[in-house]
Amino acid sequence: MSNSALELDEEIMNLLRQFNQPLQDSVQELILLELYRRGMISSGKAAVLLKMSRTDFIQYASRLGIPFFAFTDDEWAAEVAASKKL
Repeated sequence: MSNSALELDEEIMNLLRQFNQPLQDSVQELILLELYRRGMISSGKAAVLLKMSRTDFIQYASRLGIPFFAFTDDEWAAEVAASKKL
């Protein structure tokens, strides 16, 4: 793993300390959650990098308000309509 220096405002560092884990772990977790939320990495990749199972990661992200399925209103309507045809 390569290392990079990151300068953070003291106020941000104090907020990150509230996670009660090493700052590096908190920053890495937040970055991976945001990359997943943006659809830039998969749940499986995020889980591997956070050293947890995919199921645990999906549940954790969901508890934080990051949905596993991210449908637009039109996509959701299409899914509902398709399920009614079954």
